Amino acid sequence: MAPDQTVSSRPAAAALELPSFNSLSSQQVRGYVCVWGGEGLLSGPAVGLGTRTFNRLGTRVDWFPRGCPRCVHEAAIRAIREHTGTCEQCVDNTAACDTRRALEALAEEHKP
Repeated sequence: MAPDQTVSSRPAAAALELPSFNSLSSQQVRGYVCVWGGEGLLSGPAVGLGTRTFNRLGTRVDWFPRGCPRCVHEAAIRAIREHTGTCEQCVDNTAACDTRRALEALAEEHKP
């Protein structure tokens, strides 16, 4: 894989919580650096985090954030912890929860 290619990601990546759009630098918004840690993404692998939408001055704007594999792994672990505490299915049987399994697969895919 060429260093500037984006690593394919699972749909669960689009569900990860991101920093506020207004707190991001122009480099983070453009996908040049990781939305969480600020690591450069042009010379190494990057993970697409799905299309995100926000309202700016009454206009819908789509943007396409990216993260470094390490930060995606950490965000997926945080999402698993948050999800498990609020999901009725996870209380009964974590193995039966599709969301949890998808987040676990995402974390495993980008494990450092």
